[in-house]
Amino acid sequence: MHHLPMGTVTLLFTDMEGSTRLLQQVGERYTDLLEEYRQLLRAAFQRWNGNVVDTQGDAVRVRMGLHTGEPRLSSEGYTGLDVHYAARLMSAGHGGQVLLSQTTRDLVEHDLPTGVSLRDLGVHRLKDLQQKSHLSQLVIADFQASFPPLKTLGTHPNNLPVQPTPLIGRAKEVALVQNLLQREEVRLLTLTGPGGIGKTRLGLQVAAELSDRFADGVFFVNLAPISDSTFVVPAIAGTLGLKETGEQPLHDLLQASLQDRQLLLLLDNFEQVLGAAEHLADLLAACPRLKVLVTSRFVLHVRGEQEFAVPPLAVPSPTHGPDPVALSQYEAVALFISRAQAVKPDFQVTNANALAVAEICAHLDGLPLAIELAAARVKLLPPEALLARLGQRLAVLTSRERDRPSRQQTLRNTIAWSYHLLDAEEQQLFRRLSVFASGCRISAIEAICSTLGAQVEPVLDTVASLIDKSLLQQTEQEGQEPRLLMLETIREYGLEVLAASGEMEITRQAHALYYLRLSEEAEPELTGPRQAIWLERLEREHDNLRAAPQWGLVPGEDGHRREMALRLGGALRRFWIVHGHLSEGR
Repeated sequence: MHHLPMGTVTLLFTDMEGSTRLLQQVGERYTDLLEEYRQLLRAAFQRWNGNVVDTQGDAVRVRMGLHTGEPRLSSEGYTGLDVHYAARLMSAGHGGQVLLSQTTRDLVEHDLPTGVSLRDLGVHRLKDLQQKSHLSQLVIADFQASFPPLKTLGTHPNNLPVQPTPLIGRAKEVALVQNLLQREEVRLLTLTGPGGIGKTRLGLQVAAELSDRFADGVFFVNLAPISDSTFVVPAIAGTLGLKETGEQPLHDLLQASLQDRQLLLLLDNFEQVLGAAEHLADLLAACPRLKVLVTSRFVLHVRGEQEFAVPPLAVPSPTHGPDPVALSQYEAVALFISRAQAVKPDFQVTNANALAVAEICAHLDGLPLAIELAAARVKLLPPEALLARLGQRLAVLTSRERDRPSRQQTLRNTIAWSYHLLDAEEQQLFRRLSVFASGCRISAIEAICSTLGAQVEPVLDTVASLIDKSLLQQTEQEGQEPRLLMLETIREYGLEVLAASGEMEITRQAHALYYLRLSEEAEPELTGPRQAIWLERLEREHDNLRAAPQWGLVPGEDGHRREMALRLGGALRRFWIVHGHLSEGR
Protein backbone atom coordinates (compact mmCIF):
# COMPACT_ATOMS: atom_id res chain seq x y z
CA MET A 1 0.00 0.00 0.00
CA HIS A 2 3.01 2.30 0.16
CA HIS A 3 2.41 3.43 -3.47
CA LEU A 4 -0.61 5.40 -2.25
CA PRO A 5 -0.27 9.19 -1.85
CA MET A 6 0.25 10.64 1.63
CA GLY A 7 -0.89 13.93 3.18
CA THR A 8 -4.18 15.52 2.08
CA VAL A 9 -6.21 13.19 -0.15
CA THR A 10 -9.83 12.99 -1.29
CA LEU A 11 -11.51 9.70 -0.41
CA LEU A 12 -14.27 8.32 -2.66
CA PHE A 13 -16.51 5.56 -1.30
CA THR A 14 -18.94 3.92 -3.72
CA ASP A 15 -21.69 1.42 -3.12
CA MET A 16 -24.53 -0.09 -5.17
CA GLU A 17 -28.04 -0.69 -3.92
CA GLY A 18 -30.03 -3.90 -4.25
CA SER A 19 -27.33 -6.56 -4.75
CA THR A 20 -29.50 -9.50 -3.70
CA ARG A 21 -32.36 -8.43 -5.94
CA LEU A 22 -30.02 -7.93 -8.91
CA LEU A 23 -28.40 -11.33 -8.39
CA GLN A 24 -31.84 -12.96 -8.48
CA GLN A 25 -32.74 -11.08 -11.68
CA VAL A 26 -29.62 -11.65 -13.78
CA GLY A 27 -28.27 -14.88 -12.27
CA GLU A 28 -24.87 -15.88 -13.68
CA ARG A 29 -24.47 -12.54 -15.49
CA TYR A 30 -24.13 -10.78 -12.11
CA THR A 31 -20.37 -11.41 -11.93
CA ASP A 32 -19.84 -9.94 -15.43
CA LEU A 33 -21.94 -6.87 -14.60
CA LEU A 34 -20.03 -6.30 -11.38
CA GLU A 35 -16.72 -6.51 -13.21
CA GLU A 36 -17.94 -3.98 -15.82
CA TYR A 37 -18.86 -1.60 -13.01
CA ARG A 38 -15.41 -1.96 -11.46
CA GLN A 39 -13.71 -1.44 -14.81
CA LEU A 40 -15.60 1.82 -15.27
CA LEU A 41 -14.42 3.01 -11.88
CA ARG A 42 -10.82 1.92 -12.53
CA ALA A 43 -10.81 3.77 -15.87
CA ALA A 44 -12.08 6.94 -14.18
CA PHE A 45 -9.50 6.64 -11.38
CA GLN A 46 -6.69 6.11 -13.89
CA ARG A 47 -7.77 9.08 -15.99
CA TRP A 48 -7.75 11.41 -12.97
CA ASN A 49 -4.66 9.95 -11.24
CA GLY A 50 -6.66 8.15 -8.56
CA ASN A 51 -6.02 4.83 -6.79
CA VAL A 52 -8.21 1.82 -6.03
CA VAL A 53 -7.61 0.88 -2.37
CA ASP A 54 -10.16 -1.89 -1.85
CA THR A 55 -13.13 -3.60 -3.53
CA GLN A 56 -15.87 -5.76 -2.05
CA GLY A 57 -18.93 -7.56 -3.39
CA ASP A 58 -21.52 -4.99 -4.49
CA ALA A 59 -24.85 -4.24 -6.17
CA VAL A 60 -26.40 -1.98 -8.85
CA ARG A 61 -27.54 1.65 -8.29
CA VAL A 62 -24.35 3.47 -7.33
CA ARG A 63 -24.17 5.97 -4.49
CA MET A 64 -20.98 7.86 -3.70
CA GLY A 65 -19.42 9.87 -0.90
CA LEU A 66 -16.47 12.24 -1.36
CA HIS A 67 -14.48 13.60 1.59
CA THR A 68 -11.07 15.26 1.69
CA GLY A 69 -8.84 14.81 4.71
CA GLU A 70 -5.52 13.51 5.94
CA PRO A 71 -6.00 9.78 6.61
CA ARG A 72 -3.10 7.78 7.96
CA LEU A 73 -1.36 5.54 5.45
CA SER A 74 -0.45 2.16 6.89
CA SER A 75 0.51 -1.22 5.52
CA GLU A 76 -3.17 -2.16 5.04
CA GLY A 77 -4.21 1.11 3.33
CA TYR A 78 -5.82 4.29 4.60
CA THR A 79 -7.05 4.38 8.19
CA GLY A 80 -8.38 6.95 10.63
CA LEU A 81 -11.40 9.15 11.24
CA ASP A 82 -11.43 10.58 7.70
CA VAL A 83 -11.95 7.09 6.27
CA HIS A 84 -14.81 6.40 8.68
CA TYR A 85 -16.40 9.73 7.79
CA ALA A 86 -16.17 9.13 4.03
CA ALA A 87 -17.85 5.73 4.42
CA ARG A 88 -20.64 7.22 6.55
CA LEU A 89 -21.12 10.03 4.05
CA MET A 90 -21.67 7.49 1.27
CA SER A 91 -24.12 5.52 3.44
CA ALA A 92 -26.29 8.62 3.90
CA GLY A 93 -27.09 8.79 0.18
CA HIS A 94 -29.33 6.90 -2.24
CA GLY A 95 -28.52 5.01 -5.42
CA GLY A 96 -27.53 7.55 -8.10
CA GLN A 97 -26.60 10.23 -5.55
CA VAL A 98 -23.13 11.74 -5.02
CA LEU A 99 -22.51 13.50 -1.67
CA LEU A 100 -19.61 15.80 -0.78
CA SER A 101 -18.26 16.91 2.57
CA GLN A 102 -17.66 20.61 3.17
CA THR A 103 -13.88 20.21 2.82
CA THR A 104 -14.27 18.62 -0.60
CA ARG A 105 -16.80 21.24 -1.69
CA ASP A 106 -14.40 24.02 -0.69
CA LEU A 107 -11.77 22.52 -2.97
CA VAL A 108 -13.87 21.96 -6.09
CA GLU A 109 -16.78 24.42 -6.13
CA HIS A 110 -14.89 27.04 -8.18
CA ASP A 111 -13.49 24.57 -10.71
CA LEU A 112 -16.48 22.51 -11.84
CA PRO A 113 -16.92 21.43 -15.51
CA THR A 114 -19.84 22.62 -17.62
CA GLY A 115 -23.12 20.96 -16.71
CA VAL A 116 -22.02 20.14 -13.17
CA SER A 117 -23.11 22.08 -10.08
CA LEU A 118 -23.38 21.66 -6.33
CA ARG A 119 -26.58 21.67 -4.27
CA ASP A 120 -26.34 22.70 -0.62
CA LEU A 121 -28.14 20.08 1.48
CA GLY A 122 -27.62 21.87 4.78
CA VAL A 123 -26.32 20.56 8.09
CA HIS A 124 -26.83 16.89 8.93
CA ARG A 125 -25.78 14.45 11.61
CA LEU A 126 -24.60 11.16 10.16
CA LYS A 127 -25.33 7.82 11.80
CA ASP A 128 -21.84 7.58 13.27
CA LEU A 129 -23.21 9.72 16.16
CA GLN A 130 -20.59 12.43 15.65
CA GLN A 131 -21.17 16.19 15.45
CA LYS A 132 -23.29 17.71 12.67
CA SER A 133 -21.61 18.50 9.36
CA HIS A 134 -22.45 20.44 6.20
CA LEU A 135 -23.23 18.27 3.16
CA SER A 136 -23.62 18.99 -0.56
CA GLN A 137 -24.85 16.99 -3.57
CA LEU A 138 -23.22 16.83 -6.99
CA VAL A 139 -25.79 17.71 -9.67
CA ILE A 140 -25.05 16.62 -13.25
CA ALA A 141 -27.13 17.78 -16.21
CA ASP A 142 -29.50 15.13 -17.61
CA PHE A 143 -29.03 12.89 -14.57
CA GLN A 144 -31.38 12.38 -11.63
CA ALA A 145 -31.10 15.33 -9.25
CA SER A 146 -33.96 14.79 -6.78
CA PHE A 147 -33.76 12.11 -4.10
CA PRO A 148 -35.60 11.17 -0.91
CA PRO A 149 -34.36 12.71 2.37
CA LEU A 150 -30.85 11.68 3.33
CA LYS A 151 -30.44 8.66 5.58
CA THR A 152 -29.23 10.71 8.53
CA LEU A 153 -30.27 11.13 12.15
CA GLY A 154 -32.36 14.19 11.36
CA THR A 155 -34.99 12.22 9.44
CA HIS A 156 -36.91 11.08 12.54
CA PRO A 157 -37.09 12.30 16.17
CA ASN A 158 -34.26 11.17 18.44
CA ASN A 159 -32.13 12.29 21.36
CA LEU A 160 -29.12 10.06 20.69
CA PRO A 161 -26.07 11.67 22.32
CA VAL A 162 -22.99 12.71 20.37
CA GLN A 163 -20.17 10.18 20.78
CA PRO A 164 -16.54 11.31 21.03
CA THR A 165 -15.28 8.66 18.60
CA PRO A 166 -16.70 6.32 15.93
CA LEU A 167 -17.56 2.75 16.87
CA ILE A 168 -14.78 0.34 15.95
CA GLY A 169 -14.92 -3.43 15.63
CA ARG A 170 -18.63 -4.05 16.14
CA ALA A 171 -19.98 -4.34 12.57
CA LYS A 172 -21.05 -7.96 13.08
CA GLU A 173 -22.81 -7.28 16.40
CA VAL A 174 -24.55 -4.16 15.06
CA ALA A 175 -25.94 -6.19 12.14
CA LEU A 176 -27.05 -9.08 14.38
CA VAL A 177 -28.84 -6.84 16.89
CA GLN A 178 -30.46 -4.85 14.07
CA ASN A 179 -31.79 -8.06 12.53
CA LEU A 180 -33.16 -9.23 15.86
CA LEU A 181 -34.98 -5.96 16.54
CA GLN A 182 -36.52 -5.98 13.07
CA ARG A 183 -38.13 -9.36 13.70
CA GLU A 184 -41.82 -8.88 14.45
CA GLU A 185 -41.82 -11.15 17.49
CA VAL A 186 -38.87 -9.43 19.21
CA ARG A 187 -40.23 -6.56 21.31
CA LEU A 188 -37.80 -6.54 24.24
CA LEU A 189 -34.11 -7.20 23.58
CA THR A 190 -31.53 -7.09 26.38
CA LEU A 191 -27.84 -6.57 25.64
CA THR A 192 -25.97 -8.27 28.48
CA GLY A 193 -22.35 -8.42 29.52
CA PRO A 194 -19.92 -7.15 32.16
CA GLY A 195 -19.15 -3.50 32.66
CA GLY A 196 -16.84 -2.14 29.97
CA ILE A 197 -17.82 -4.68 27.30
CA GLY A 198 -19.41 -1.91 25.20
CA LYS A 199 -23.13 -2.52 25.71
CA THR A 200 -24.07 1.17 25.73
CA ARG A 201 -22.05 2.08 22.64
CA LEU A 202 -23.40 -0.93 20.74
CA GLY A 203 -26.96 -0.06 21.73
CA LEU A 204 -26.54 3.55 20.63
CA GLN A 205 -25.17 2.52 17.24
CA VAL A 206 -28.00 0.06 16.67
CA ALA A 207 -30.53 2.76 17.59
CA ALA A 208 -28.86 5.15 15.14
CA GLU A 209 -28.88 2.59 12.31
CA LEU A 210 -32.58 1.86 12.91
CA SER A 211 -33.65 5.48 13.34
CA ASP A 212 -35.43 5.55 9.97
CA ARG A 213 -37.34 2.34 10.78
CA PHE A 214 -39.26 3.96 13.67
CA ALA A 215 -41.55 6.72 12.43
CA ASP A 216 -41.99 8.24 15.89
CA GLY A 217 -38.33 8.14 16.77
CA VAL A 218 -35.66 6.43 18.85
CA PHE A 219 -34.94 7.67 22.36
CA PHE A 220 -32.09 7.04 24.79
CA VAL A 221 -32.85 6.92 28.53
CA ASN A 222 -29.81 6.91 30.83
CA LEU A 223 -30.65 4.96 34.00
CA ALA A 224 -27.10 4.94 35.40
CA PRO A 225 -27.76 7.67 37.99
CA ILE A 226 -30.96 5.98 39.22
CA SER A 227 -30.90 3.37 41.97
CA ASP A 228 -34.60 3.47 42.88
CA SER A 229 -36.74 1.50 40.41
CA THR A 230 -39.71 3.83 41.05
CA PHE A 231 -37.82 6.53 39.13
CA VAL A 232 -37.63 4.52 35.88
CA VAL A 233 -41.08 5.48 34.60
CA PRO A 234 -40.48 9.20 35.42
CA ALA A 235 -37.13 8.98 33.59
CA ILE A 236 -38.76 7.52 30.46
CA ALA A 237 -41.61 10.02 30.61
CA GLY A 238 -39.20 12.92 31.07
CA THR A 239 -37.15 11.84 28.07
CA LEU A 240 -40.29 11.80 25.92
CA GLY A 241 -41.37 15.23 27.16
CA LEU A 242 -44.32 13.99 29.23
CA LYS A 243 -45.18 15.93 32.39
CA GLU A 244 -47.03 14.62 35.42
CA THR A 245 -50.14 16.70 36.09
CA GLY A 246 -51.52 14.97 39.18
CA GLU A 247 -54.74 14.07 37.36
CA GLN A 248 -53.45 10.78 35.96
CA PRO A 249 -50.78 8.37 37.27
CA LEU A 250 -47.56 8.81 35.32
CA HIS A 251 -47.49 5.15 34.29
CA ASP A 252 -50.96 5.49 32.72
CA LEU A 253 -49.95 8.76 31.04
CA LEU A 254 -46.88 7.10 29.54
CA GLN A 255 -48.87 4.12 28.35
CA ALA A 256 -51.50 6.33 26.71
CA SER A 257 -48.79 8.37 24.96
CA LEU A 258 -47.05 5.31 23.52
CA GLN A 259 -50.12 3.25 22.69
CA ASP A 260 -50.15 4.05 18.96
CA ARG A 261 -46.58 5.21 18.40
CA GLN A 262 -43.92 3.34 16.44
CA LEU A 263 -40.98 4.01 18.70
CA LEU A 264 -37.75 2.45 20.00
CA LEU A 265 -36.63 3.04 23.58
CA LEU A 266 -33.00 2.39 24.53
CA LEU A 267 -32.86 1.93 28.31
CA ASP A 268 -29.25 2.02 29.47
CA ASN A 269 -27.80 0.46 32.68
CA PHE A 270 -30.94 -1.38 33.78
CA GLU A 271 -29.15 -3.74 36.20
CA GLN A 272 -29.62 -1.45 39.20
CA VAL A 273 -33.38 -0.95 38.68
CA LEU A 274 -34.46 -4.51 37.94
CA GLY A 275 -37.57 -3.96 40.06
CA ALA A 276 -38.97 -1.90 37.18
CA ALA A 277 -38.75 -4.79 34.69
CA GLU A 278 -42.42 -5.73 35.13
CA HIS A 279 -43.41 -2.18 34.16
CA LEU A 280 -41.64 -2.73 30.85
CA ALA A 281 -43.56 -5.92 30.20
CA ASP A 282 -46.86 -4.13 30.95
CA LEU A 283 -45.89 -1.20 28.73
CA LEU A 284 -45.03 -3.48 25.81
CA ALA A 285 -48.29 -5.40 26.21
CA ALA A 286 -50.29 -2.16 26.00
CA CYS A 287 -48.26 -0.55 23.19
CA PRO A 288 -48.08 -2.90 20.19
CA ARG A 289 -45.75 -0.72 18.05
CA LEU A 290 -43.23 -0.05 20.84
CA LYS A 291 -39.89 -1.86 21.00
CA VAL A 292 -37.38 -1.68 23.85
CA LEU A 293 -33.65 -2.23 23.70
CA VAL A 294 -32.08 -2.62 27.15
CA THR A 295 -28.45 -2.70 28.28
CA SER A 296 -27.86 -4.54 31.54
CA ARG A 297 -25.28 -6.69 33.29
CA PHE A 298 -28.12 -9.08 34.08
CA VAL A 299 -31.11 -10.43 32.17
CA LEU A 300 -34.46 -9.01 33.24
CA HIS A 301 -36.35 -12.34 33.41
CA VAL A 302 -39.66 -10.98 32.14
CA ARG A 303 -42.04 -12.37 29.55
CA GLY A 304 -41.09 -11.78 25.95
CA GLU A 305 -37.47 -10.91 26.69
CA GLN A 306 -34.74 -11.94 24.25
CA GLU A 307 -31.11 -11.79 25.35
CA PHE A 308 -28.06 -10.88 23.26
CA ALA A 309 -24.80 -11.49 25.12
CA VAL A 310 -22.30 -8.90 23.89
CA PRO A 311 -18.99 -10.69 23.22
CA PRO A 312 -15.51 -9.22 23.74
CA LEU A 313 -13.68 -7.88 20.71
CA ALA A 314 -11.74 -10.47 18.74
CA VAL A 315 -8.17 -10.77 20.00
CA PRO A 316 -5.11 -12.45 18.48
CA SER A 317 -3.30 -15.37 20.04
CA PRO A 318 0.10 -13.89 20.90
CA THR A 319 2.76 -15.67 18.89
CA HIS A 320 6.37 -14.99 18.18
CA GLY A 321 6.69 -12.09 15.71
CA PRO A 322 3.05 -11.66 14.58
CA ASP A 323 2.57 -9.94 11.23
CA PRO A 324 1.55 -6.27 11.80
CA VAL A 325 -0.84 -6.26 8.82
CA ALA A 326 -2.64 -9.42 9.92
CA LEU A 327 -2.66 -8.19 13.52
CA SER A 328 -4.45 -4.97 12.59
CA GLN A 329 -7.41 -6.96 11.28
CA TYR A 330 -8.35 -8.05 14.81
CA GLU A 331 -11.07 -5.87 16.33
CA ALA A 332 -9.29 -5.38 19.65
CA VAL A 333 -6.06 -4.37 17.95
CA ALA A 334 -7.89 -1.98 15.59
CA LEU A 335 -9.45 -0.27 18.62
CA PHE A 336 -6.09 -0.11 20.41
CA ILE A 337 -4.46 1.48 17.33
CA SER A 338 -7.26 4.03 16.89
CA ARG A 339 -7.20 5.14 20.53
CA ALA A 340 -3.40 5.15 20.65
CA GLN A 341 -3.24 7.35 17.54
CA ALA A 342 -5.68 9.77 19.19
CA VAL A 343 -3.00 10.60 21.78
CA LYS A 344 0.07 9.83 19.65
CA PRO A 345 -0.73 10.46 15.96
CA ASP A 346 2.41 8.75 14.64
CA PHE A 347 1.75 5.48 16.46
CA GLN A 348 1.90 2.37 14.24
CA VAL A 349 2.04 -1.36 14.82
CA THR A 350 5.49 -2.45 13.67
CA ASN A 351 7.50 -5.66 13.66
CA ALA A 352 9.18 -4.41 16.83
CA ASN A 353 6.03 -3.77 18.90
CA ALA A 354 3.51 -6.16 17.31
CA LEU A 355 3.97 -8.91 19.90
CA ALA A 356 3.51 -6.46 22.79
CA VAL A 357 0.34 -5.03 21.23
CA ALA A 358 -1.06 -8.53 20.71
CA GLU A 359 -0.30 -9.51 24.31
CA ILE A 360 -1.87 -6.32 25.70
CA CYS A 361 -5.12 -6.99 23.86
CA ALA A 362 -5.07 -10.65 24.92
CA HIS A 363 -4.36 -9.72 28.56
CA LEU A 364 -7.39 -7.42 28.49
CA ASP A 365 -9.70 -10.10 27.09
CA GLY A 366 -10.89 -7.83 24.28
CA LEU A 367 -12.77 -5.53 26.69
CA PRO A 368 -13.19 -2.18 24.88
CA LEU A 369 -13.02 0.03 27.97
CA ALA A 370 -9.90 -1.72 29.24
CA ILE A 371 -8.25 -1.41 25.83
CA GLU A 372 -9.09 2.30 25.61
CA LEU A 373 -7.63 2.96 29.07
CA ALA A 374 -4.45 1.10 28.20
CA ALA A 375 -4.09 2.74 24.77
CA ALA A 376 -4.34 6.19 26.34
CA ARG A 377 -0.96 5.48 28.01
CA VAL A 378 0.87 5.06 24.69
CA LYS A 379 1.54 8.79 24.77
CA LEU A 380 4.04 8.13 27.56
CA LEU A 381 4.83 4.44 27.37
CA PRO A 382 5.69 2.33 24.30
CA PRO A 383 3.70 -0.93 24.05
CA GLU A 384 6.57 -3.01 25.49
CA ALA A 385 6.78 -0.86 28.63
CA LEU A 386 3.00 -0.65 28.79
CA LEU A 387 2.74 -4.44 28.75
CA ALA A 388 5.28 -4.81 31.55
CA ARG A 389 3.45 -2.40 33.84
CA LEU A 390 0.02 -3.72 32.96
CA GLY A 391 1.13 -7.28 33.59
CA GLN A 392 2.42 -6.41 37.06
CA ARG A 393 -0.80 -4.67 38.03
CA LEU A 394 -2.97 -7.54 36.78
CA ALA A 395 -0.93 -10.15 38.64
CA VAL A 396 -1.09 -8.29 41.95
CA LEU A 397 -4.76 -7.41 41.91
CA THR A 398 -6.16 -10.62 40.44
CA SER A 399 -4.61 -12.71 43.19
CA ARG A 400 -6.54 -10.70 45.79
CA GLU A 401 -10.00 -10.96 44.26
CA ARG A 402 -10.64 -14.53 43.20
CA ASP A 403 -14.38 -14.19 43.75
CA ARG A 404 -14.91 -11.79 40.83
CA PRO A 405 -15.72 -13.08 37.31
CA SER A 406 -12.54 -13.04 35.25
CA ARG A 407 -13.64 -10.28 32.86
CA GLN A 408 -14.69 -8.03 35.72
CA GLN A 409 -11.33 -8.68 37.37
CA THR A 410 -9.55 -7.59 34.21
CA LEU A 411 -11.62 -4.44 33.82
CA ARG A 412 -11.42 -3.45 37.47
CA ASN A 413 -7.72 -4.10 37.51
CA THR A 414 -7.23 -1.98 34.40
CA ILE A 415 -9.09 0.92 36.00
CA ALA A 416 -7.12 0.40 39.20
CA TRP A 417 -3.90 0.32 37.23
CA SER A 418 -4.82 3.62 35.53
CA TYR A 419 -5.73 5.10 38.92
CA HIS A 420 -2.44 4.10 40.53
CA LEU A 421 -0.50 5.72 37.69
CA LEU A 422 -2.06 9.10 38.58
CA ASP A 423 -0.23 11.53 40.83
CA ALA A 424 -1.71 12.41 44.24
CA GLU A 425 -3.67 15.46 43.02
CA GLU A 426 -5.12 13.54 40.08
CA GLN A 427 -6.15 10.65 42.34
CA GLN A 428 -7.88 12.99 44.76
CA LEU A 429 -9.85 14.79 42.06
CA PHE A 430 -10.74 11.48 40.38
CA ARG A 431 -12.22 10.26 43.68
CA ARG A 432 -14.17 13.47 44.24
CA LEU A 433 -15.63 13.52 40.73
CA SER A 434 -17.23 10.12 41.32
CA VAL A 435 -19.96 11.73 43.47
CA PHE A 436 -21.47 13.45 40.44
CA ALA A 437 -24.37 11.59 38.82
CA SER A 438 -24.53 11.97 35.01
CA GLY A 439 -21.60 14.38 35.06
CA CYS A 440 -21.40 18.06 35.86
CA ARG A 441 -20.18 21.44 34.65
CA ILE A 442 -16.62 22.62 35.26
CA SER A 443 -17.97 25.34 37.56
CA ALA A 444 -19.48 22.66 39.80
CA ILE A 445 -16.11 20.94 40.14
CA GLU A 446 -14.42 24.23 40.95
CA ALA A 447 -17.04 25.06 43.58
CA ILE A 448 -16.85 21.70 45.33
CA CYS A 449 -13.06 21.64 45.30
CA SER A 450 -13.03 25.19 46.68
CA THR A 451 -15.32 24.05 49.51
CA LEU A 452 -12.89 21.22 50.19
CA GLY A 453 -9.91 23.59 50.20
CA ALA A 454 -8.41 23.20 46.70
CA GLN A 455 -7.29 26.08 44.46
CA VAL A 456 -9.13 26.61 41.14
CA GLU A 457 -6.25 26.78 38.63
CA PRO A 458 -4.63 23.44 39.53
CA VAL A 459 -8.10 21.87 39.43
CA LEU A 460 -8.56 22.90 35.79
CA ASP A 461 -5.15 21.48 34.89
CA THR A 462 -5.97 18.25 36.70
CA VAL A 463 -9.34 17.95 34.91
CA ALA A 464 -7.54 18.30 31.57
CA SER A 465 -5.08 15.59 32.63
CA LEU A 466 -7.89 13.16 33.55
CA ILE A 467 -9.49 13.77 30.14
CA ASP A 468 -6.17 13.02 28.43
CA LYS A 469 -5.96 9.74 30.37
CA SER A 470 -9.45 8.57 29.31
CA LEU A 471 -10.81 8.62 32.87
CA LEU A 472 -13.07 11.59 32.14
CA GLN A 473 -15.00 12.59 29.03
CA GLN A 474 -15.92 16.07 27.84
CA THR A 475 -19.12 16.69 25.92
CA GLU A 476 -19.63 19.87 23.95
CA GLN A 477 -23.06 21.50 24.08
CA GLU A 478 -23.64 24.35 21.67
CA GLY A 479 -23.64 27.72 23.47
CA GLN A 480 -23.17 26.09 26.87
CA GLU A 481 -20.37 25.33 29.27
CA PRO A 482 -18.82 21.92 28.52
CA ARG A 483 -20.04 19.02 30.62
CA LEU A 484 -17.72 16.43 32.09
CA LEU A 485 -18.76 12.79 32.34
CA MET A 486 -17.30 9.70 33.97
CA LEU A 487 -18.29 6.32 32.51
CA GLU A 488 -20.41 4.46 35.03
CA THR A 489 -17.97 1.56 35.34
CA ILE A 490 -15.15 4.00 36.10
CA ARG A 491 -17.40 5.94 38.47
CA GLU A 492 -18.13 2.78 40.45
CA TYR A 493 -14.43 2.31 41.04
CA GLY A 494 -14.10 6.00 41.93
CA LEU A 495 -16.78 5.65 44.64
CA GLU A 496 -15.00 2.58 45.95
CA VAL A 497 -11.68 4.38 46.41
CA LEU A 498 -13.46 7.49 47.70
CA ALA A 499 -15.01 5.43 50.49
CA ALA A 500 -11.66 3.78 51.23
CA SER A 501 -9.97 7.19 51.47
CA GLY A 502 -12.27 8.35 54.26
CA GLU A 503 -13.37 11.36 52.14
CA MET A 504 -16.85 10.12 51.21
CA GLU A 505 -18.73 12.07 53.90
CA ILE A 506 -17.11 15.47 53.33
CA THR A 507 -17.28 15.09 49.54
CA ARG A 508 -20.97 14.19 49.51
CA GLN A 509 -21.63 17.07 51.90
CA ALA A 510 -19.84 19.48 49.54
CA HIS A 511 -21.86 18.03 46.64
CA ALA A 512 -25.15 18.50 48.50
CA LEU A 513 -24.18 22.03 49.55
CA TYR A 514 -23.38 23.04 45.96
CA TYR A 515 -26.71 21.79 44.63
CA LEU A 516 -28.57 23.36 47.55
CA ARG A 517 -27.02 26.73 46.65
CA LEU A 518 -27.78 26.19 42.97
CA SER A 519 -31.42 25.32 43.74
CA GLU A 520 -31.88 28.32 46.03
CA GLU A 521 -30.29 30.58 43.42
CA ALA A 522 -32.69 29.17 40.83
CA GLU A 523 -35.85 29.40 42.97
CA PRO A 524 -36.66 33.12 42.46
CA GLU A 525 -35.67 32.87 38.78
CA LEU A 526 -38.34 30.24 38.15
CA THR A 527 -41.06 32.90 38.25
CA GLY A 528 -39.19 35.53 36.26
CA PRO A 529 -38.14 36.24 32.66
CA ARG A 530 -35.22 33.79 32.87
CA GLN A 531 -37.46 30.88 33.86
CA ALA A 532 -36.80 28.82 30.71
CA ILE A 533 -33.02 29.12 31.08
CA TRP A 534 -33.07 27.99 34.69
CA LEU A 535 -35.55 25.17 34.11
CA GLU A 536 -33.30 23.82 31.36
CA ARG A 537 -30.23 24.04 33.63
CA LEU A 538 -31.99 22.26 36.50
CA GLU A 539 -33.19 19.55 34.11
CA ARG A 540 -29.60 18.93 32.99
CA GLU A 541 -28.64 18.56 36.66
CA HIS A 542 -31.68 16.45 37.52
CA ASP A 543 -29.71 13.35 38.49
CA ASN A 544 -27.44 15.34 40.80
CA LEU A 545 -30.51 17.05 42.28
CA ARG A 546 -31.91 13.58 43.00
CA ALA A 547 -28.67 12.40 44.62
CA ALA A 548 -28.06 15.45 46.83
CA PRO A 549 -31.11 15.09 49.16
CA GLN A 550 -30.54 11.34 49.46
CA TRP A 551 -27.38 12.17 51.44
CA GLY A 552 -29.44 14.23 53.88
CA LEU A 553 -32.34 11.80 54.31
CA VAL A 554 -30.39 8.76 55.55
CA PRO A 555 -32.28 7.44 58.62
CA GLY A 556 -30.62 8.21 61.93
CA GLU A 557 -28.42 11.06 60.65
CA ASP A 558 -28.18 14.50 62.26
CA GLY A 559 -30.74 17.27 61.92
CA HIS A 560 -28.41 19.52 59.89
CA ARG A 561 -28.33 17.02 57.03
CA ARG A 562 -32.12 16.66 57.08
CA GLU A 563 -32.49 20.43 57.13
CA MET A 564 -30.32 20.74 53.99
CA ALA A 565 -32.38 18.08 52.23
CA LEU A 566 -35.67 19.78 53.13
CA ARG A 567 -34.37 23.19 52.02
CA LEU A 568 -33.33 21.67 48.71
CA GLY A 569 -36.77 20.09 48.28
CA GLY A 570 -38.47 23.40 49.02
CA ALA A 571 -36.32 25.25 46.49
CA LEU A 572 -37.07 22.67 43.81
CA ARG A 573 -40.84 22.65 44.34
CA ARG A 574 -41.69 24.81 41.32
CA PHE A 575 -39.20 22.93 39.11
CA TRP A 576 -40.85 19.62 40.03
CA ILE A 577 -44.32 21.02 39.28
CA VAL A 578 -43.46 22.69 35.97
CA HIS A 579 -41.45 19.73 34.65
CA GLY A 580 -43.88 17.11 35.91
CA HIS A 581 -41.69 15.50 38.59
CA LEU A 582 -44.40 15.52 41.24
CA SER A 583 -43.78 11.96 42.44
CA GLU A 584 -40.18 12.86 43.28
CA GLY A 585 -41.27 15.78 45.43
CA ARG A 586 -43.47 13.50 47.47
